[in-house]
Amino acid sequence: MTTRKKHSRPLKNNRLTLNEKRLVRRYLVWCYKTTKEELDRIDRKFTQLRVDAIILDYHLGKVNGLPVDLRQDYLQHIEEFKAYIQKKEEDAASSKFLKSDDKPATPQYVFLANRFAAIKQAISCFLGGSELKTIEALYEEEMTDRILKSREHT
Repeated sequence: MTTRKKHSRPLKNNRLTLNEKRLVRRYLVWCYKTTKEELDRIDRKFTQLRVDAIILDYHLGKVNGLPVDLRQDYLQHIEEFKAYIQKKEEDAASSKFLKSDDKPATPQYVFLANRFAAIKQAISCFLGGSELKTIEALYEEEMTDRILKSREHT
């Protein structure tokens, strides 16, 4: 027969040594980063769809101003972009929602969202609210740097 350990909760008067605090901070930064990346992988598709709609509208507005000999090829690019948007929309919906009319979130997505909320709570508990803001800013800076430093491999 196995016994189950109770999950320990940090007490307000539970002090960490400097080394323990560094180890806890690194672990919480890792938890924040990996969980936020998973959530972003799903959620960014929905935000991208909003941007894609504006880009598509812009392109559609340019069609009539094009020389007639360019229109057909331009319209083909627009159709390809529409197909790309449609696929992204389907992928986004299937990764976040169950297949039903009322579209509740998948259990996996709910778990990730709750895990992320718990990680933010743990950061605030162990390191303070200002450190949570610092970690959030570091994450955003890192993600932006990745985008700006990425190279197209041809």
